[in-house]
Amino acid sequence: MIRRLGKWLLRIAISAGFLIAALLLPVAWVEFGCRGDTVENSYTSLLPPEHHRAEARTLLTYPEWHIVHAYDDYARVIQTDDPHDFGYFRAVRTYWSSLCALKKQAASHGGVDGETKQLVYVIGVSFTAELALKAAYEETIGRVFTLLRGSAHTPLDDLSAGQAADYAAFLQQVPWYKWDFDGDRAALYLAATDALRDRERRFALGAEYGAKSAYAGVISAAVAATGADELTLRMIVTGPDLGFLNGLDGITVIGRTDKGTEIETTRYRALTRLLAVMAGYGVDVVEIAGNDDIMLTVISDQTTMDGAIFSFARQGYEDYRHLLWVKLSDLMDQLRAIAAGPAQLEHVHDY
Repeated sequence: MIRRLGKWLLRIAISAGFLIAALLLPVAWVEFGCRGDTVENSYTSLLPPEHHRAEARTLLTYPEWHIVHAYDDYARVIQTDDPHDFGYFRAVRTYWSSLCALKKQAASHGGVDGETKQLVYVIGVSFTAELALKAAYEETIGRVFTLLRGSAHTPLDDLSAGQAADYAAFLQQVPWYKWDFDGDRAALYLAATDALRDRERRFALGAEYGAKSAYAGVISAAVAATGADELTLRMIVTGPDLGFLNGLDGITVIGRTDKGTEIETTRYRALTRLLAVMAGYGVDVVEIAGNDDIMLTVISDQTTMDGAIFSFARQGYEDYRHLLWVKLSDLMDQLRAIAAGPAQLEHVHDY
């Protein structure tokens, strides 16, 4: 009996080892196979050091946004189709492939610090594990229940599609761990019918939401202990008439400098909207957070775009995402050109 138990424990340990190795394989590939020649940033900042952020961070903010975009793609797919129609491993593959391209680009802008690399590796492994587990279920048991259901969606198919869309929109500005997963789970139980597919969705998604709720509590406590990232940044801008800036939510005018006007703005998704508005008013950017380069993502119907670090097709949409590297002196002209169409500005990645 003890010998048999020992054999099973050994098999479990070996299986766990293989699983861990598989999850860490992309990390090893990016770390050792995606290198560039490190060049220190030679730009002389106009802002004081306390308002500087490492330039390479504009590149390494993308991996977290890739996950946000993946949830949006998933929500888009299941509006009309089913969870097994989403390319889980395709989303994982583009995460690591884009990270490889970004890490190479970052080398020529001071390189990536250890803390940031650790973050993108950890969230990448978590994202890979989450989608692998979801694929394992939806491609097997989930697919069987959709076959038994037929072509028409049940109430919980539609409800979960709406929840996925709301969650994707929420992530545009708020960290994932602040989402009300318990509320989503309760909604499943209230809306479920006696249909077999609804009972399966209530069980499967209820378990998923419960696990995410518990994990969110852990992450929320960790963030509270260590402190969240700064929610604002400084930049220097120029323009013919900057008086309108005082009336824009999310902007505080600090004062004049020799090179322009120093302002403080909100970050994340709100910053993209603010920059687009300022571009429309003829404002130009001299510097952001002590840097003279920035990355933005653009959506177009073209497979490639000039200046793209990485491009790939979006799931659920008939278009492509492009990761562009631009000089801040050219940023607003680029935004004005994009606003004229047919491409669409998606996100300006701060630092």
